[in-house]
Amino acid sequence: MQFTSESIEHVVELLSTLPTIGKKTARRLAFHLLRQPQEFVDQFASAMVQMRTGVRECSVCCTFTDREVCAICSHEKRDRSVICVVEQPSDVMAIEKTNDYRGLYHVLHGALSPLDGIGPDDIRLHELLSRLNMQVHELILALNPNVEGEVTTQYIAKMVSPLAIPVTRIARGVPMGSDLEFADDATLARALEGRTPV
Repeated sequence: MQFTSESIEHVVELLSTLPTIGKKTARRLAFHLLRQPQEFVDQFASAMVQMRTGVRECSVCCTFTDREVCAICSHEKRDRSVICVVEQPSDVMAIEKTNDYRGLYHVLHGALSPLDGIGPDDIRLHELLSRLNMQVHELILALNPNVEGEVTTQYIAKMVSPLAIPVTRIARGVPMGSDLEFADDATLARALEGRTPV
């Protein structure tokens, strides 16, 4: 039995397809939008359409931007000798929030996953290879610490090895503020493997 209108249920269905949004949250969001002034809803809908039609991939690093070349790639003071490879545009934002990295990025838009049918041609590996020249002195791999990220890391390292460009990966291990007793075996093993001098 349907207790609300079909249009509300349609919005709930659409909202619940978004990551981390379940049916209850989708319903709360739908009712919240119904309580807003018409002007806000019009602006919200317009902003969504404008984002979808106006945002594209940067022609250099493949992150999302509304220009041909993103603000990071076009920034004069970025270190062009270092490229940090990430899986998604959201990873760029996560690293930028640290205010510690001053190099460039390359966004793969995924990771290799043979079981899911995602191969080298399905992510931005060819674009990465075309960027590697004499000016690049380090390639940092900041991929997710899972099976797909590990497979992609190994593939890129092998792909780049003939170019003699040093390839590094971000450290992995026990997060700040946590207790060792709660860390899983794989995390502890990686932390021990990647130990550094004090």
